[in-house]
Amino acid sequence: MRFLARLILALLLITIIALTGFRIAAHLRETEAPADLAPDDGRLVPTALGGIFAIERGPAEGPPVLLIHGSVGWSGSWRHTLDALAAEGYRAVAIDLPPMGFSDRDPAGDYSRATTAARILAFVEASGAQPHIVAHSFGAGAAVEAVMQSPDAFASLTIVNGALPLDPAEDAALPLPLRPLWVRELFMASTVTNPLVSRPLLQNFLHRKEAATDDVLEVLARPSHLDGATEALALWLPAGLLPPAGLPSVSSAAYADIGVPTAIIWGAEDTTTPLPQGENLHALIPDSTLIVLPDIGHIPMIEDPEGFDAALIDVLAGMP
Repeated sequence: MRFLARLILALLLITIIALTGFRIAAHLRETEAPADLAPDDGRLVPTALGGIFAIERGPAEGPPVLLIHGSVGWSGSWRHTLDALAAEGYRAVAIDLPPMGFSDRDPAGDYSRATTAARILAFVEASGAQPHIVAHSFGAGAAVEAVMQSPDAFASLTIVNGALPLDPAEDAALPLPLRPLWVRELFMASTVTNPLVSRPLLQNFLHRKEAATDDVLEVLARPSHLDGATEALALWLPAGLLPPAGLPSVSSAAYADIGVPTAIIWGAEDTTTPLPQGENLHALIPDSTLIVLPDIGHIPMIEDPEGFDAALIDVLAGMP
């Protein structure tokens, strides 16, 4: 028994040392200011809720398409799609949802779905356009909320492997160990912002594991060098883990009156948000279109950029 107790204590000590080391490494790595690290082909767009970083492609007079990334993604994740849409004559714009990417972070650390939806609407208002909105994974929640709150602001909605848990329990709460901010910082530093595990972490969301190339990883990791990246993501984590209560976008009944033409694109082999979730959305949204991409997992734009872009362009071409 003494040996077992000492072994457990030693393992616990090693774990604490390792987690602390990852947090210190993140602090030493995160030194860049947005102005020094943001890509030159993007710009910070002033809005009523702070600056939103955007990458734009295509003719100014083209039909506008607004691309919304998933969790710990950013606008640079959409470059292949931006170029494909621009080649078809669309005005394609990808934005960063704070605290991810290079948009201004919220001074109060408010990254809830309601506030994120308000940021999307603020960007649309600042742009003066009525875009087709295309949203992936976690980003779909805020996009759907924005559409439900202001359907006249959008020409259509396309949900891509949406992380949209519906009708959540009212008493859903963050697991007790993750409630302290410093614990969430250790968690983020050892996973999301840790370059040692970036490839297997990404592959966990992919059906085509080989799609986690060095180039893809380099793009995804770029904002993780910003000053305070780990702390900002730790502040965001509750919004990433818990579906919000009381919003239309978490109510199954609200999807019957979504208010804009809607399409759903889903990877058939998604194990993060399995296909039955997309099929359920299709059943809930009247006159919606469902496109299933074979041999694709949770991130179609990484696993099969050409196939995904072709499917999206077909969807947009068919929108009223």
